[in-house]
Amino acid sequence: MTDGLVIRTTGSWYQVMTTGGTVLACRLRGNYRLRGNKQTNPVAVGDRVIFELLADGTGLIHEVKDRSNYIVRKATKLSKQTHVIAANIDLLCIVATLGLPRTSTGFIDRLLATAEAYHIPACVIFNKSDLLKDNGLHSAQAELSAMYESIGYKTVEVSALKGYGIAAVIELIKGKTTLFCGHSGVGKSALLNAIVPGLHLRVGEISEWSLKGKHTTTFAEIFPVSIGGHTTYVIDTPGIKEFGMVDFSAQELGHFFPEIRKELPFCHFANCTHRHEPDCAVKAAVALGKISSERYNNYIKILEGIDTEE
Repeated sequence: MTDGLVIRTTGSWYQVMTTGGTVLACRLRGNYRLRGNKQTNPVAVGDRVIFELLADGTGLIHEVKDRSNYIVRKATKLSKQTHVIAANIDLLCIVATLGLPRTSTGFIDRLLATAEAYHIPACVIFNKSDLLKDNGLHSAQAELSAMYESIGYKTVEVSALKGYGIAAVIELIKGKTTLFCGHSGVGKSALLNAIVPGLHLRVGEISEWSLKGKHTTTFAEIFPVSIGGHTTYVIDTPGIKEFGMVDFSAQELGHFFPEIRKELPFCHFANCTHRHEPDCAVKAAVALGKISSERYNNYIKILEGIDTEE
């Protein structure tokens, strides 16, 4: 038996890299899927596995080791099944743009809350910052950066094409396993090409009809690289249109918004949902400007979605 790291998943086949750097095509042992798992992918990029080398040069995965964490979402909007985007992550980098395409704070906050739930440090990278002066969005981006920085999230303004801000991102991810997530068209692949010269990921275009990105990355994939002498793993993912959160209850959601979490001990009711209850410290903090009204509104929208599911 051999240990390996899943670096790419393509249907029923998995590209697994051994500790020596050899990459093999592996399949999953047939009865592994019969464990009642509601996930669409029992093996995800970033998983550590134990596999058997077969005579034909392929491998058979016998065991998926316990995950330290993972990012999971609904497989589709109405589905009960979930999809693990990647596992065993040191850092989540949410790649966002304020235009062409526009990334909503609702999308960012859903990813951030999920990262909080699974104890994954996260940051927000605002790409295409070189385009903002022409469309008047520069001040809006600065406000968003200040909002996220004020609650403890690192933000970086970059231009993958112009090259600025790239050094700051490199410093953030050096020696880590980093997952890059965002809508199609925000420039994830271009950003990774700028971070790792020679990676040559295919870069997409923006549809003139929809002003949204076209998918260029089909499967999640890990790229092992050396940055400043440190072994570093970067994970490129297909663009996400919507991020459906799973396994959250109304009572626990507030714990995954750091600024709301600080106010929880001061609410009159222990099970306060911060909507209609009297003597709510969270609503008071919003009124005083201590909590961003935009973040609070996103919290309420997520809460309403949880109510609908329940």
